[in-house]
Amino acid sequence: MPYNINHIHLKSEDPKSTADWFVKAFNFKIVSDYVRHFGDRFLVTKSENGVTVNISGVRDGEELGPSNDDAHFGLEHFGFDTDDIEADITRLVGMGATHKEGPIINTGGGKIGFISAPGGIRIELIEK
Repeated sequence: MPYNINHIHLKSEDPKSTADWFVKAFNFKIVSDYVRHFGDRFLVTKSENGVTVNISGVRDGEELGPSNDDAHFGLEHFGFDTDDIEADITRLVGMGATHKEGPIINTGGGKIGFISAPGGIRIELIEK
């Protein structure tokens, strides 16, 4: 059996606002939105290519450290393909993202860049 990625889970102080941003920014679809027995709001979203991205808030009694949209150990970022990195950086910054780095030209061609989505979520944009 292959080890396919099942989902990505993002934590947010405002899960609905974060999900709505991804809907506008990357054409995600909100599949469900409910409060779990843990007490957290839990939204299931799908990317255009079918990857499930869960977005939830704080569970009852849970204390979370601050988000970190700089390079760091652990889950550092996830990436989206783009046909026009400069235009997408401009568009996403106009929607509330912060431009962090790039575009950087890769050795083998193509470009990458990094933004911070609202909520301190680090995202890489990749133009091949």
